[in-house]
Amino acid sequence: MKYLIVGLGNPGTEYKNTRHNIGFKVLDDLARSSNICFKTDRLGDIASFKIKGRTLHLLKPNTFMNLSGKAVNYWLNKLKIPVENLLVITDDLSLNLGVLRLKPKGGSGGHNGLKDIESVLLSSIYSRLRFGIGSNFLRGKQVDFVLGKWQEEEMIIVKNKIGLSHEIITSFCTIGIERTMNAYNNK
Repeated sequence: MKYLIVGLGNPGTEYKNTRHNIGFKVLDDLARSSNICFKTDRLGDIASFKIKGRTLHLLKPNTFMNLSGKAVNYWLNKLKIPVENLLVITDDLSLNLGVLRLKPKGGSGGHNGLKDIESVLLSSIYSRLRFGIGSNFLRGKQVDFVLGKWQEEEMIIVKNKIGLSHEIITSFCTIGIERTMNAYNNK
């Protein structure tokens, strides 16, 4: 069984360690803890490893957030992975900082990366792990907030939840989304 785990973010050093790049951060840390490295390939950086008889393909699209669907669609087709084995990791303003929510489907919630994936796949029925970044910004400052760097006190919470994200990803791939949601959505 093969899975495509996509972390959403923007390529480039100017976006590194921004709230919007939490998907990249989760996958970078997962790759590091699994002793694997990303290699740049078509439309993104990709790395793979096996766990409990499953192959996990980690993808960080290099198409920029608003065009993520092109990379997701390409790698699903190239690797012959069914959409039910797709998991997209994204930041979420509507969740408090550090809250993790696994969902089997849903709307974009105004998130441009999810909007593009939905428009390319012609479906919103794919799993997503939403990583809460909070909404501690003034009216009209949403873009500055999501593209802003994590504050030191936020990073303590974020680092903790990145480890929990790894557990959720592994669980999703080994026991399925329903049991994983039951186990982790209220933690």
